[in-house]
Amino acid sequence: MKLNRHSRMAGAAAVMGALALTLAACGSDNNTTPGASGSSADTSASASGGTSLSGELVGAGSSAQEKAMDAWRAGFQNANPDVTVSYDPIGSGGGRTKFISGATDFAGSDAALSGDEISKADARCAPGTAMDLPVYISPIAIVYNLPSVKDLQLSPDTIAKIFDNKITTWDDPAIKADNPDATLPSDPIVMVHRSDESGTTHNFTDYLAQAAPDAWPYKASGDWPNNGGQSAQGTSGIIQTVQGAKGTISYADASQAGSLGVAKVKVGDTYVAYTADAAAAVVADSPRDTSRAAGDIVVNIDRKTTDPTHYPIVLLSYQIACTSYQDQATADKVKAWLTWVSSSEGQQAGSQASGSAPISDALRADIQKSIDMISAG
Repeated sequence: MKLNRHSRMAGAAAVMGALALTLAACGSDNNTTPGASGSSADTSASASGGTSLSGELVGAGSSAQEKAMDAWRAGFQNANPDVTVSYDPIGSGGGRTKFISGATDFAGSDAALSGDEISKADARCAPGTAMDLPVYISPIAIVYNLPSVKDLQLSPDTIAKIFDNKITTWDDPAIKADNPDATLPSDPIVMVHRSDESGTTHNFTDYLAQAAPDAWPYKASGDWPNNGGQSAQGTSGIIQTVQGAKGTISYADASQAGSLGVAKVKVGDTYVAYTADAAAAVVADSPRDTSRAAGDIVVNIDRKTTDPTHYPIVLLSYQIACTSYQDQATADKVKAWLTWVSSSEGQQAGSQASGSAPISDALRADIQKSIDMISAG
């Protein structure tokens, strides 16, 4: 399939908002959520006024988006009481599969459609095409359970060797070099990775492939590439496994880290702690994928950055939708839903719930142009 390609550059990242979720669910004069028509100028209806939308909107996919998704659903359904939004956090791969099969109206995915997924999704969306819309920015944390070490620091090569089973004890010389002032135990390292196909895994292995190419011999993939360590399904499974055993280390959406230890990551000459702002900054300064179809917005994250204001292990998660649906009612609901999710109010509600970083105003404007393409086929 030959596609019409173009790109748009993103602007500076927006600062993290502080709008409480309760505001998204109340009938405030300033609180708006989308109605049925779908353009940036006329898709708003006050939360107290209601809309003409009705029926069910079905989604599935990314478990990393789950907390933000709960906030998005609460605000949207409060303003649209006749619409029920369901979302199954089965993982990014499962979400894309369900969307391609037509089982859902939209998907959440921590990796954009790629390869033969694009042609299959376009066939499902015919006469339109599928599009990826980046609406969720969050750091991926290197989480660990080692109570005696409070401030772990890790370079990209050290992280790669740990997750490729080349570094197997906590007092390895490479970890000592990253942590000269720490007292490191001789305990074995228990590396934990996702057992299911995962967009978080894809983003994490993309970081390793870019930032530590000499130490990480694998390509970026949603499937874990080696057989070492332990495995767990979903973000919740990873967190439970790391919480349950001393000496464990893994990767997970930072919103789920809780009380676990979180390592600082070496960026250039500085060890950087994750923040939502630092994650948003690397997204804003990374190039778009110019090979995508019109309306399909995919960012190629620069994981090799040496800028200490950037945090390169970032998860940029997408909502996947069609530019064409079989009936007007579904098209209207999807347009209204995506307009709310990407709106300033929606992003702030998601940020408050999950600790994610709101998308920039420039990216929001580009996303709205894509949303405006949605129609009934």
